Amino acid sequence: MAEQNNGQNINQLLQVRREKLANLQEAGQDPFVITKYDQTHHSDEVKELYNAHEAKLLAGRVAPNTDGMDEAEARQVVNDDYNERRAIMDADPIEVSIAGRMLFKRVMGKASFCNIQDLKGKIQVYVARDVIGEEAYANFKKSDIGDIYGVKGYAFRTKTGEISIHAESMTLLSKSLQILPEKFHGLTDTDAIYRQRYVDLIMNEDSRNVFVKRSLMIKEIRNFLADRGFMEVETPMLVHNAGGAAARPFETHYNSLDEDVKLRISLELYLKRLIVGGLERVFEIGRVFRNEGVDTRHNPEFTLMELYQAYTDYEGMMELTESMFRYLAEKVCGTTKITYQGTEIDLGKPFARMTMTEAVKKYSGVDFDTVADDAAAKKLADEHHIEYEDRHKKGDILNLFFEEYCEKELIQPTFITDHPIEISPLTKKKPNDPTKVERFELFCNTWEMCNAYSELNDPIDQRERFAQQDANAAAGDDEAEHTDEDFLYALELGMPPTGGIGYGLDRLAMLLTDSPAIRDVLLFPTLKSL
Repeated sequence: MAEQNNGQNINQLLQVRREKLANLQEAGQDPFVITKYDQTHHSDEVKELYNAHEAKLLAGRVAPNTDGMDEAEARQVVNDDYNERRAIMDADPIEVSIAGRMLFKRVMGKASFCNIQDLKGKIQVYVARDVIGEEAYANFKKSDIGDIYGVKGYAFRTKTGEISIHAESMTLLSKSLQILPEKFHGLTDTDAIYRQRYVDLIMNEDSRNVFVKRSLMIKEIRNFLADRGFMEVETPMLVHNAGGAAARPFETHYNSLDEDVKLRISLELYLKRLIVGGLERVFEIGRVFRNEGVDTRHNPEFTLMELYQAYTDYEGMMELTESMFRYLAEKVCGTTKITYQGTEIDLGKPFARMTMTEAVKKYSGVDFDTVADDAAAKKLADEHHIEYEDRHKKGDILNLFFEEYCEKELIQPTFITDHPIEISPLTKKKPNDPTKVERFELFCNTWEMCNAYSELNDPIDQRERFAQQDANAAAGDDEAEHTDEDFLYALELGMPPTGGIGYGLDRLAMLLTDSPAIRDVLLFPTLKSL
């Protein structure tokens, strides 16, 4: 019965809001006919301007000394000082026009206060009947939390020290017909946060800040790469051959061509075609799609950045990555020492380096340089209770050991290099060891943050690698690559020595914003439909 009554109360409140809108419309004051509003400042800008203006106008003025005075006398002296300061400031006011959502209102007869929230924060507004007029004040008193207002007026400081706006006009720009969550607890249901991100952004300042920082991160990535001469490009999302990574693609049908196509799982093969075409430094930031599970670090639709630079190798990509991570930490967090979920991570120090074989030896005690062949590797896997498939070779099992024993140990930024050829079908072999390739992955906070190669530009070798991938697919590997004849043709035209790298930007945003799950840095994460 209590739930039923609560539902009835909410319905009544919603009906009241609609009635208020109808009354406004009947009176010719429909807020939804307003098409624009002259917003000159945001809340934080008002406060910064006022502080600077106050410092200039009141330079040298000191607070009154009330030592030895009784309470009433001291109060009068402080009040007189405030009025004098206010008079000086009001004689040269800072006129502003802000707009945002009203999240608090306190009506006190002929004068009221409210808080307006915009993109940059909140600011208090003082609303007086004798200033904005009786009709406007009456309408303001009937307003609801959640309504969007435009406020014109001038900045001042209250007796309690809060920088506020003295409203000279209040314009209702949009009527809220729904009820926001209770202000002290905000939106706390996790599922609701992700499904109704727009409500989360209204109620949770921390959530808004995450996405402001994410946007800044993307901006600064572009700035960093532009300074290094990279060109930003766009490549297809719907492809016939979803290559460039070990992942299961989403499949769809192109009606007008009557062809089955896939959503891309990587950006790699098209960007390499551009290197062949003579665009020596290219990058793309875009969505990719992998038909896989969802957890705290994985979402089927995510943002990937890949870049390719001609005439360099994976060592060049290491330098670029270390420099970029350090640059982003400074720009986004203001320091190269960041804290993630209570753990300090130092991006200012030179990043550690280990080969995959060295890491496995360090953390598992197994030296794969002494493992003779595939059979010996499988025997070791059995002894260490590591599951593998019949098709797996020594290099595959080395990688399984790395995943089991090493990843969880890599907290501080560490480059893991020289992967086995079996798991690197698009990478150049090491000249002194053809069982390994010139590849690295950067690990930080136990996560893989990026994956980089000295790109394979030998079309004959690449065709052989594709053939092995085709065989893996035939053996049941639904994440295997497939031969891409057009890409091979491009390589046969000639691709210069090239370094390439891919970054999962959602994971990087998690690190820089101290967010515990990937869903916290995705505005609209993948969710099962209700």
